[in-house]
Amino acid sequence: MVYPIVKYGNPVLETPAATITEFDTPELHKLIEDMFESMYAAHGVGLAAPQIGISKRISVIDASNGESPAEKLVLINPEIVHVEGKQTSEEGCLSVPGFRELVSRPRRVTIRAQNAKGEWFEKTGEELLARAFLHETDHLNGRLYITHISMLKRDLIRRKVRKMQKAGEWS
Repeated sequence: MVYPIVKYGNPVLETPAATITEFDTPELHKLIEDMFESMYAAHGVGLAAPQIGISKRISVIDASNGESPAEKLVLINPEIVHVEGKQTSEEGCLSVPGFRELVSRPRRVTIRAQNAKGEWFEKTGEELLARAFLHETDHLNGRLYITHISMLKRDLIRRKVRKMQKAGEWS
């Protein structure tokens, strides 16, 4: 099932998500399947559960855009355990469509997370994967990428979104 993507302005995006405590259930596997389907339908590289209105600490990432099934990642209750270096690149978000900004983030990131069975693992990513780890973990902590840009640019985006909301172009 493809879920609609929740847009900026919805409180679920700015609320820390709940820890997942039940693993290997049919409901969890279905949610993971639906999240990948929703992410691919929206042409994303990553998707966090709050982005589909579900306040749970789970995200899916596929930096290959569906080209390499081996690159599909499920991160449950993820924690950033190590960062190094710096990269600045344009970043966008499915929940803030139509906006992209330069964001500086670490170049190499190690994440610790659980899989669908509840088993802990660590994974290190560089460049786009590192950015995706940080971006999706931010979502689970109730933060959007726009918190990493200047106050001036953030306010400009907020004003444009409010204008679009009033015009019925943003829901």
